[in-house]
Amino acid sequence: MSAYGHEMEREYSAQSILAGEGSEMGSRYTSEAGIYMSSFAATVFISGLVTAGVSVLSLLVALAVMLNSCERQNSGVLEMYRNTLSYDYCRNLAMHAELNSLSEDIFPAICTDISTLYVKDGQYKKDLNATVTIAEEFFSSIRPQNDGRDVVLMDADDFFSGETLFDNQFVYGINNDVLHDSSRDAKYLRQFFALKLYLKLQGGRWPLILLSRKPEKLRNTTVDYLISVGCHGWSSLIMRMDNEMKIDYEEFLSKQRSMLQRDGFRIKAVISSQMDTLRGPCLGDRIFKLPYPIFRHGMEGYGENQK
Repeated sequence: MSAYGHEMEREYSAQSILAGEGSEMGSRYTSEAGIYMSSFAATVFISGLVTAGVSVLSLLVALAVMLNSCERQNSGVLEMYRNTLSYDYCRNLAMHAELNSLSEDIFPAICTDISTLYVKDGQYKKDLNATVTIAEEFFSSIRPQNDGRDVVLMDADDFFSGETLFDNQFVYGINNDVLHDSSRDAKYLRQFFALKLYLKLQGGRWPLILLSRKPEKLRNTTVDYLISVGCHGWSSLIMRMDNEMKIDYEEFLSKQRSMLQRDGFRIKAVISSQMDTLRGPCLGDRIFKLPYPIFRHGMEGYGENQK
């Protein structure tokens, strides 16, 4: 080939290569290493990354909230468990104190706080109502005989709450079975439910004998108070003479019950919130113990009861 021919071939080859730069085949030789991506694909890709990031962030936040909630819940369960342990301990200690006539100074400080909550949170009211309901169910299943010898003994001191005489609101509440203020103190609650049960028994024509730790010289005052709160129509009110005030009350009541049975009376039940009334011989067919505020208040008036 002539020199001119070689020159033409080189020129043609160079033009072919340059022309191929715009073709698909030419791009394979001229593109740099990497991934080619259009603007639309890039937008979709970035949106996906953002969405994934938001999802991961939401998941982390949700996990954090769940962990925090579980921690609070576990803390609440643990606190409830601790309170339950303290409550059970104090309640059993109170029962032990009642059974053994121990004074209130055996209770630790935590029992005082739990005792206050026991009344204010309404649990004492619920326990009183449950006990009265059980007693009412028992008496609704039986009837007193017509000879007047079936008697029920009730602790008259449970009817005292420290309320002033002729408390019209209280009398209205008893007569209409309405507890106006469930947050009142423990004495008020006990008085309300004791009188509620008393009126129920009275309506069932049960002869009622009241027992009191108070001395005989206070009979008139005691009778006036009982009548003022709606407690009336009892068969008798047993109180202690001056020379009997030194006798242990449990022993005193045991003798009184023995004399009643000797005189031909049939004791169907004894009802009281105090253990000294519910111990000893001649207790009859059933005994019903009204709940007492546990712990510190559980021994309320104990020293007076033993005079």
